This record gives sequence, C-alpha cells and structure tokens, in this order.
Amino acid sequence: MIRKIVCIDEMKCTGCGECAMACHEGAIAMIGGKAKLIRDDYCDGLGDCLPSCPAGAITIEEREAVPYNEEAVNEAKAQKPLACGCPGSLSRSIERKEEACPCHSSSASHLANWPVQIRLAPVEAPYFDSSDLLIAADCSAYAYGAFHEDFIRGRVTLVGCPKLDAVDYKDKLFLILKNNDIRSVTLVRMEVPCCGGLEAALRNALKACGRDIPLKVVTISVQGEIL
Repeated sequence: MIRKIVCIDEMKCTGCGECAMACHEGAIAMIGGKAKLIRDDYCDGLGDCLPSCPAGAITIEEREAVPYNEEAVNEAKAQKPLACGCPGSLSRSIERKEEACPCHSSSASHLANWPVQIRLAPVEAPYFDSSDLLIAADCSAYAYGAFHEDFIRGRVTLVGCPKLDAVDYKDKLFLILKNNDIRSVTLVRMEVPCCGGLEAALRNALKACGRDIPLKVVTISVQGEIL
C-alpha cells in the first residue's frame, strides 16, 4: 500500500540518536553510527521524531510500505527497552512509599518518573496521563534545598537547560502537552537570563497546543531563595 512513512537522509544524519529516543514505536535504531528505519510496520507515519532531529535529516514521504502494525509494536515494547539500545533511557514510573517518620521527608526522593531530561523524555508515556507537570531548569534543584519536597513531590518532572542543550524545547514540549492529559504545569527557573529561553519555549508550546492548561512560574535566585 502507498502510505506516509519517515525517510532518513543518512548524509545529513549526525548520529546523535535523538530520533531513536523520540520514536516511541521503536521504528528507528542506531546502526553503524547512523539512524535507520528498521521496520516499516513499526512506523505510524505521524512524524513525532521530526522535531527531535537537530540536522533536519528526517522527512515524511509517501511510498509503498506495509501497513502500520500496532500489535507488533506493543509486543516489541514488552520484549526490549528501546530500539536505540539505551536501557538507561527506558521510560518508567517510580513507585514511592510514604515515609512513616516525617523527620525523613525533607531528605527523601520524590521523583516519580524516568528519564527526566527533556531531550530524552518520550512524547507519550503512561505517567503523563492526568499529571501535574514540572518543568525545571537544571540548576534549580541544586540552588533550592527543599526542591524534592516543594516541587517534585506529586508531579511528573522534566528538566533541561537551553544554553547547554543549545536547542529550542518548544517542539518537544508541544508534543508532550498536545498528546497527553496534562492538568497543570509548574515552571521552576533560575533568575539568570539564559533560563528565559526555557520559559519562552514552554509558553510558546502551551500557546501552540491550544489547550487551557494552568501555568505557574517560580523563579529561584542564585542564593537559593524564591523571588
């Protein structure tokens, strides 16, 4: 059948692996240092991997291909972690037991999901459903001592730094907000100017997704105080 399917230009591919991690269907794998479409029936043709490619090496084409096989995709997901071969980036929920003694609560981890880096996070994951989302600047957890207790607790956490990653997070955040039932978003950023890029990307993603999702922005000083 003729249908839409991704096309990867190996000449443009830099081998960063971002598309393989973004493809929640497992259709893309890193082979010989290049991204390759390993199975046509794993690719739904929706192009979730396109925004993740910094080199613009991925496009959507129409060609003869076998139909998308959701059943085969689900079976493959149950058998192996990721097509990119990186088990450390496997999407997972983390179950936490409440501490019996409240004196330990300030030092306990409240992280409920993995991975946490925006660039590594899947566009769709079960923990996003009906969740309160925390977007945090990398440095904020180091600057603010009670970060887990005050911000991570009860939220799905994603972190990033637009200066270090040198990317615009808008497209990735847009897909997460559009494809999942996010109840609210809290942004924790530092007072430094470079964190403005993270806030701008989030605001643009919220605007583009067309949903009325409440947003709260918290700014932390370099001294570790809430401004």
